[in-house]
Amino acid sequence: MTLNSLNQQPHMPRPAVALAILQQHEMFLMQLRDDDPNILYPGHWAFFGGHLEPGETPEFGVRRELLEEIGYCPAVLTPYRCQDDSYITRYIFYGQLEVNLNQLILGEGMDFALLTVDDVCRGDRYSPKIDQVRPLGKPHQQILLDFIQRDQ
Repeated sequence: MTLNSLNQQPHMPRPAVALAILQQHEMFLMQLRDDDPNILYPGHWAFFGGHLEPGETPEFGVRRELLEEIGYCPAVLTPYRCQDDSYITRYIFYGQLEVNLNQLILGEGMDFALLTVDDVCRGDRYSPKIDQVRPLGKPHQQILLDFIQRDQ
């Protein structure tokens, strides 16, 4: 056995999440994540969605997460991209938000809002619920910027 083989970590699969870009007109529904230091991007605006359960397909997972987090899932969710980085695999879907915000039930996070393209470009959004401006999670902002750019 060599020193190199002792120092090598066994291959550990990256966690996988399924996320939803939900669009209404020219705005995007996002969640203001809790201020919990044990989660990724605490206190940041991010997509609704979450970790996939063992054996769960990304589409099933994103639908389950949307129902748990806002009590709503659009009839049609279209795959947008799969994105790997050194920490996580993100399966990203998009669909239309076809209900009013007052019909959604926030089951996770501090707030939710429809963000404008200007909010996304600027990288932050005010939350009237907590009376603070909070940043967008960097990967979430970049995914939305790419999504917006593809339509232009």
